[in-house]
Amino acid sequence: MSDIEESLKNAKALLEAGKGEAARVMLLELLKKDANNTTALLMLGGAYFYEKKFAEAEMVYQRLVLAEPGSGMLSIALFNSLWNQGRHEEATEEIRRFILVADKVQERETLEKYVVISNNIAEQLDSNK
Repeated sequence: MSDIEESLKNAKALLEAGKGEAARVMLLELLKKDANNTTALLMLGGAYFYEKKFAEAEMVYQRLVLAEPGSGMLSIALFNSLWNQGRHEEATEEIRRFILVADKVQERETLEKYVVISNNIAEQLDSNK
Protein backbone atom coordinates (compact mmCIF):
# COMPACT_ATOMS: atom_id res chain seq x y z
CA MET A 1 0.00 0.00 0.00
CA SER A 2 1.40 3.41 -0.97
CA ASP A 3 1.83 6.27 1.50
CA ILE A 4 -1.11 8.07 -0.12
CA GLU A 5 -3.38 5.03 0.14
CA GLU A 6 -2.32 4.58 3.76
CA SER A 7 -3.10 8.24 4.52
CA LEU A 8 -6.52 7.95 2.87
CA LYS A 9 -7.27 4.80 4.86
CA ASN A 10 -6.22 6.50 8.11
CA ALA A 11 -8.22 9.64 7.32
CA LYS A 12 -11.29 7.52 6.62
CA ALA A 13 -10.86 5.73 9.95
CA LEU A 14 -10.56 9.07 11.75
CA LEU A 15 -13.71 10.37 10.06
CA GLU A 16 -15.61 7.22 10.98
CA ALA A 17 -14.41 7.61 14.59
CA GLY A 18 -15.79 11.17 14.68
CA LYS A 19 -12.35 12.78 14.68
CA GLY A 20 -13.02 15.22 11.87
CA GLU A 21 -10.35 17.76 12.79
CA ALA A 22 -7.57 15.15 12.77
CA ALA A 23 -8.89 13.71 9.50
CA ARG A 24 -8.98 17.14 7.86
CA VAL A 25 -5.40 17.86 8.93
CA MET A 26 -4.29 14.51 7.49
CA LEU A 27 -6.16 15.15 4.23
CA LEU A 28 -4.73 18.66 3.89
CA GLU A 29 -1.22 17.27 4.41
CA LEU A 30 -1.87 14.62 1.77
CA LEU A 31 -3.12 17.30 -0.64
CA LYS A 32 0.14 19.23 -0.19
CA LYS A 33 1.88 16.20 -1.73
CA ASP A 34 -0.83 15.30 -4.26
CA ALA A 35 -2.92 18.42 -4.90
CA ASN A 36 -5.28 16.76 -7.37
CA ASN A 37 -6.09 13.63 -5.39
CA THR A 38 -9.82 13.33 -6.06
CA THR A 39 -10.45 10.88 -3.23
CA ALA A 40 -8.78 13.17 -0.68
CA LEU A 41 -10.71 16.17 -2.00
CA LEU A 42 -14.02 14.27 -1.83
CA MET A 43 -13.30 13.17 1.73
CA LEU A 44 -12.27 16.70 2.73
CA GLY A 45 -15.39 18.24 1.19
CA GLY A 46 -17.56 15.65 2.91
CA ALA A 47 -15.85 16.28 6.25
CA TYR A 48 -16.43 20.02 5.95
CA PHE A 49 -20.05 19.50 4.91
CA TYR A 50 -20.75 17.06 7.77
CA GLU A 51 -19.42 19.64 10.23
CA LYS A 52 -21.62 22.30 8.60
CA LYS A 53 -18.59 24.21 7.32
CA PHE A 54 -20.42 24.89 4.09
CA ALA A 55 -18.13 27.65 2.75
CA GLU A 56 -15.11 25.36 3.07
CA ALA A 57 -17.04 22.48 1.50
CA GLU A 58 -18.06 24.79 -1.35
CA MET A 59 -14.43 25.65 -2.11
CA VAL A 60 -13.50 21.97 -2.30
CA TYR A 61 -16.54 21.02 -4.40
CA GLN A 62 -16.02 24.01 -6.71
CA ARG A 63 -12.52 22.74 -7.42
CA LEU A 64 -13.80 19.23 -8.10
CA VAL A 65 -16.59 20.52 -10.38
CA LEU A 66 -14.04 22.47 -12.42
CA ALA A 67 -12.13 19.22 -12.97
CA GLU A 68 -15.28 17.16 -13.69
CA PRO A 69 -18.07 19.55 -14.78
CA GLY A 70 -20.43 16.75 -15.82
CA SER A 71 -20.33 14.83 -12.53
CA GLY A 72 -23.77 14.71 -10.94
CA MET A 73 -22.43 13.71 -7.53
CA LEU A 74 -20.15 16.75 -7.45
CA SER A 75 -22.85 19.08 -8.75
CA ILE A 76 -25.29 17.96 -6.03
CA ALA A 77 -22.57 18.44 -3.40
CA LEU A 78 -21.84 21.96 -4.65
CA PHE A 79 -25.56 22.76 -4.87
CA ASN A 80 -26.10 21.65 -1.25
CA SER A 81 -23.09 23.62 -0.02
CA LEU A 82 -24.40 26.78 -1.67
CA TRP A 83 -28.01 26.19 -0.58
CA ASN A 84 -27.03 25.64 3.05
CA GLN A 85 -25.23 28.99 3.03
CA GLY A 86 -28.47 30.67 1.96
CA ARG A 87 -27.05 31.33 -1.50
CA HIS A 88 -30.14 30.05 -3.27
CA GLU A 89 -29.69 31.93 -6.53
CA GLU A 90 -26.17 30.56 -6.97
CA ALA A 91 -27.39 27.08 -6.03
CA THR A 92 -30.09 27.19 -8.71
CA GLU A 93 -27.49 28.50 -11.16
CA GLU A 94 -25.49 25.34 -10.44
CA ILE A 95 -28.53 23.30 -11.48
CA ARG A 96 -28.68 25.22 -14.78
CA ARG A 97 -24.94 24.83 -15.37
CA PHE A 98 -25.07 21.10 -14.74
CA ILE A 99 -28.07 20.55 -17.02
CA LEU A 100 -26.19 22.22 -19.89
CA VAL A 101 -23.09 20.02 -19.61
CA ALA A 102 -24.39 16.72 -18.22
CA ASP A 103 -24.48 13.50 -20.21
CA LYS A 104 -28.26 13.07 -20.22
CA VAL A 105 -28.09 9.27 -20.21
CA GLN A 106 -25.27 8.77 -17.73
CA GLU A 107 -26.54 11.44 -15.31
CA ARG A 108 -30.24 10.63 -15.57
CA GLU A 109 -30.57 10.02 -11.82
CA THR A 110 -29.02 13.39 -10.94
CA LEU A 111 -31.19 15.15 -13.49
CA GLU A 112 -34.28 13.52 -11.96
CA LYS A 113 -33.19 14.72 -8.50
CA TYR A 114 -32.78 18.23 -9.87
CA VAL A 115 -36.31 18.12 -11.32
CA VAL A 116 -37.66 17.34 -7.84
CA ILE A 117 -35.50 20.06 -6.27
CA SER A 118 -36.57 22.60 -8.92
CA ASN A 119 -40.24 21.76 -8.37
CA ASN A 120 -39.82 22.19 -4.61
CA ILE A 121 -38.15 25.57 -5.13
CA ALA A 122 -40.98 26.66 -7.45
CA GLU A 123 -43.59 25.57 -4.89
CA GLN A 124 -41.80 27.52 -2.15
CA LEU A 125 -41.69 30.62 -4.34
CA ASP A 126 -45.40 30.27 -5.15
CA SER A 127 -46.33 29.89 -1.48
CA ASN A 128 -44.36 33.04 -0.60
CA LYS A 129 -46.42 35.20 -2.99
